[in-house]
Amino acid sequence: MTEHSSSQAGPDFTEGVPLADVVEGDMVTGHVGGEPALLVRQGGELFAIGAVCTHYGAPLGRGLLVNDTIRCPWHHACFNIRTGQALRPPALDDLKCRRVERRDGRALVREALPTVRPPKLAAAGLPESVVIIGGGAAGNAAAQTLRRDGYQGPVTMLSADRALPYDRPNLSKDYLAGTAQPEWIPLRSPAFYEDHRIDVRCDSRVIKLDPAQSTLTLSDGSRVTYGAVLLATGAEPIRLTVPGATLPHVEVLRTLADCDALIDRIGTAHHCVVVGASFIGLEVAASLRARGLEVHVVAPEARPMERILGPAIGDMVRTLHESHGVIFHLGATVAEIDADRVRLSTGATVAADLVVTGIGVRPEVTVAKEAGLAVDRGVLVDGFLQTNVPGIYAAGDIARWPDQRTGDHIRMEHWVVAERQGVVAARNILGQRQRFAAVPFFWSQHYETRINYVGHAEKWDRLEIEGDPAAHDCTVTYWRNTTRLAVATIGRDLESLRAEVAFEQEGAV
Repeated sequence: MTEHSSSQAGPDFTEGVPLADVVEGDMVTGHVGGEPALLVRQGGELFAIGAVCTHYGAPLGRGLLVNDTIRCPWHHACFNIRTGQALRPPALDDLKCRRVERRDGRALVREALPTVRPPKLAAAGLPESVVIIGGGAAGNAAAQTLRRDGYQGPVTMLSADRALPYDRPNLSKDYLAGTAQPEWIPLRSPAFYEDHRIDVRCDSRVIKLDPAQSTLTLSDGSRVTYGAVLLATGAEPIRLTVPGATLPHVEVLRTLADCDALIDRIGTAHHCVVVGASFIGLEVAASLRARGLEVHVVAPEARPMERILGPAIGDMVRTLHESHGVIFHLGATVAEIDADRVRLSTGATVAADLVVTGIGVRPEVTVAKEAGLAVDRGVLVDGFLQTNVPGIYAAGDIARWPDQRTGDHIRMEHWVVAERQGVVAARNILGQRQRFAAVPFFWSQHYETRINYVGHAEKWDRLEIEGDPAAHDCTVTYWRNTTRLAVATIGRDLESLRAEVAFEQEGAV
């Protein structure tokens, strides 16, 4: 995580700024009582709002104003400038808003405005209870949304994980690198769930879903009834099956427990082989280099990330990692793992007292399939994230939903997508009939270089490059025939936000 700049930057808004300095459609960065704030003129009105994103502390003054919203430049959280409300993940909390007074040609920021609280929903027509299977991004976002939108019935989250919901993207990045403190990792405190009457049951694995009886059976034999259920079981890492793959120094990274075990092993390790040149694999490689380990990356492709991002960004990523000392073995796979070395399909051997595999994940659909839900490379849902069984919804890594732009059913393993689906699923459980139409977004961090990606281009036939990927300053657009499918940017946060807005507008036509 990166903290925001000094809270004293810019003018003191309590003393006022000239109205002429607050330009229509623009923002002025300053502070109120030492707290960073933005003064915004939009549609002729003046608004004062917090200047720091409630996700990772990004400076919102470098973001994008779109109508009555402000978009975060780092990870595309969105806030309402009138109310401060966090409109979409990964924002965690609302922003503080203040009253603005015009006097003598100046804009002066005054007291904080009261927080907008949703009305409590009447029980009529709502499910008697909601049970969420899964404690990841989608499940956590859904539970919070149910309470945020006024639902008063019981909310239970059954999580197979031993820990309360946490910031999974950080595991392969700052947390593994040792630059994120452990207290940064939980998304919420235990008190938050208690205060919001969200019954989180960790280390609770659901083994059976019975739609006819509206019951769930847990691995300990206990049963839970539900009025509505959200499946957010996520995915399981694919594991190597070569000789030696079960040796104790062979690790995967999916959960917080996995990461803590990996960190413990780092203390005595010197030579690591990372299997897979995926986003996770290369983020792990960067984090382990930050801890001083020798790192070799083994992958079958000719370039890292080429299938998704294309050859130019693939070459940039490889060069970036090589400049930090990572050694690549591309066009190769692991044939055998020994206690102190790895033998490759090429016949070469690499010293390794630590092996980390990042070769993909599979959606966890066993419970859904056995319950009779429609399953095809994930749990099939409609545009409202409901399965073929009324009252049962799916979100996150397991959900395959109809993409409005291409007509294809798609499934994604992206944190922000999962969170946004959790929000929409919760609202539809409450009868709001909100179609999931969010533009997919993800980011990948490699040392100080971040790749932002909006849209979805599982298959593309051409790409356009503006700028220079090698200089970490570019926009890459992915096309299929005449349809623009996705945009990747490096060093161009505003371009990424503008691309997201353009995709939203296309979808609204």
